[in-house]
Amino acid sequence: MKALVALLLWCLLFVLCWPLALLALLLWPLVWLLSLPLRLAGITLSAVFAFLRALLWLPARLLGGRAAAAG
Repeated sequence: MKALVALLLWCLLFVLCWPLALLALLLWPLVWLLSLPLRLAGITLSAVFAFLRALLWLPARLLGGRAAAAG
């Protein structure tokens, strides 16, 4: 669905201002390549924070904190 919306928006841009639409079409792979390291950094930071959260909650899980609260 996202691809269809993007295609329709690009077609609208092509009708309104075709040089800008062609420039966007040519620059899109470069923008995608530049965003890859940022995505990898985001995935890495998300994994680090998930690990730290699991590490901090480990004593409570070992002592049965959730089972005592639920029961």
